[in-house]
Amino acid sequence: MFRLATKKNIIAHDLMMSAIAWQLAWLLRFNLEYPYKNWELSLYTIPLILLIQAFVYYRFKLHKGLWRFASLPDLWNIFRACIFGALSITLVLFMWNRLEGIPRSIFILYPILLMFLLGGPRLTYRMWKDHSLNITVIKKGKKVLIVGAGSAGDMLVRDILREGNYQAIGFVDDQLKLVGSEMHGVRVLGAVKDVPKICIDENIDLIIIAIPSATNKQMQNILNTCEKVQCELRTLPSLHDMVSGRLSVNQLREVSIEDLLGREKIKLDWAALQKGISNKKVLVSGGGGSIGSELCKQIASLAPSGLIVFERSEYNLYRVEESLKGSGINCHFVLGDLCDREKIYQTIAEHKPDIIFHAAAYKHVPILERQPREGARNNVLGTKNIADAAHVNNCEKFVLISTDKAVNPTNILGATKRVAEMYTEIMNGRSETRFITVRFGNVLGSEGSVVPLFKEQIKKGGPISVTHPDITRYFMTIPEACQLIMQACSMGHGGEIYVLDMGEPIKINYLAEQMIRLSGLIPNEDVDIVYTGLRPGEKMYEELFYDSEVREETEHHKIYIAKHHQLKVTEVLQKIDVLINKCEIIDDESIQKTLKELVPLENGTASNVIQIDSQNTP
Repeated sequence: MFRLATKKNIIAHDLMMSAIAWQLAWLLRFNLEYPYKNWELSLYTIPLILLIQAFVYYRFKLHKGLWRFASLPDLWNIFRACIFGALSITLVLFMWNRLEGIPRSIFILYPILLMFLLGGPRLTYRMWKDHSLNITVIKKGKKVLIVGAGSAGDMLVRDILREGNYQAIGFVDDQLKLVGSEMHGVRVLGAVKDVPKICIDENIDLIIIAIPSATNKQMQNILNTCEKVQCELRTLPSLHDMVSGRLSVNQLREVSIEDLLGREKIKLDWAALQKGISNKKVLVSGGGGSIGSELCKQIASLAPSGLIVFERSEYNLYRVEESLKGSGINCHFVLGDLCDREKIYQTIAEHKPDIIFHAAAYKHVPILERQPREGARNNVLGTKNIADAAHVNNCEKFVLISTDKAVNPTNILGATKRVAEMYTEIMNGRSETRFITVRFGNVLGSEGSVVPLFKEQIKKGGPISVTHPDITRYFMTIPEACQLIMQACSMGHGGEIYVLDMGEPIKINYLAEQMIRLSGLIPNEDVDIVYTGLRPGEKMYEELFYDSEVREETEHHKIYIAKHHQLKVTEVLQKIDVLINKCEIIDDESIQKTLKELVPLENGTASNVIQIDSQNTP
């Protein structure tokens, strides 16, 4: 009702301005003398003027513009409506009476006056709402320094001035030509490198990074400078995440650890992804886990004909079911264990998926070191069961989600995942189903990863526990990993081991320090970092390729293929059978021995690792 009333008021205002502009044009033409020549004609033509202008205003949708946010596009629309209206009035009056008695200058004065009468009140209203007309405004709120004097900074400072909850003290920008200039009365005080000095001189409380188009490398450089002062840090969402063109302080978010990765944004072939998933039935094993649940969400956005979520955890299955409500996708949620051969066979036979993403696995290194039987049973037997079921039911594609720990494995997790890679590769040569492996490193925020652990330790006041000051790991975000998994699936013809480009490895102690700083604290002052020593089976650094593997590029610059020598199929299958038999009798020592025979270390890697050995099992 309010919106309707507002539109009626706008229409009434604009039509009234049309009549006033028409009369003012006559008065100006005759030097403000009244009555002027043919004054009756100027009045008689007003109904015609209003009728024509009403049609023009409707055509240009002037009644839909929000005066609260009147801007240059609105003024351009008014300009077009005035010119088009004046031309239309001239044409109609010419056809009516050949413009007899109407001075020709009227048709020049009228649109000029009308532009001012329509645009002036709109801009005045906006300035009033933005407090720009109030010279007695008392500055209040946190003092803000804005990094970035571009279009995002422009819109942000407008919102700050309008809301009045913050004080916009100044901008910094690395375009030196902007230094000293002003935007809405807010001065560009210097370059990004000057942030520490400006923060001290101006007593800044909050730094806002307003560069949504910044690459992660640029963001990393900005953050390294901003972290030299103890100010609160906020940033705008990236262009990829923003859904509207208008920025406001309500969209600010905390700077996240993802901003520090220094990774470029990935570009996907969405047409290929859509073609590969659309109208296909897709099954995701481990669909309630970190990777599995994100895969389910992204797959649902690509319009599959059906989505089957297979998950062992009742709670995780409940969570992913809740998250997919309202997706409009035909979903089935199956509670089951991959080691239950009958259950997985029955599920795949019933739903007949075209594509299977096998994300289910045990992944926690220290726990599996203590319980090798459970790691081998879940990661090897479970993979064998679902791969065999995919083969029996002629699924189109099977995608195994592997890990960088499968390269030169020194722990139960890595060894069992490498065996899973080997089995799916063997199956690819024996089946119509195309078996594909995707190998990558750690994902930020996944269950059991260091990021949630560090957050919890910081929340408790520390200390943060890091195993070794020089230990490094590869990291990527969960959405990025899932997108690249699907991209590899769309590219795969069967038998490939795809390796995702993880960027540069990151020191874990650097990660810990940055997370402390992002919490507004100082490392080793407010929160201590302690080093606990490498755990059994833990590497100093991870590897994405064996030395004997050849790295081949693909059509996607962030996905590679690992080419390696042929497997001894009969020998591998026999040892896998032995491994599964050892799981049935719960013989941990024999399980470890068989894994070492299946996946021997290549020469030259022992210095990086703690070997798989029964003596490492407490």
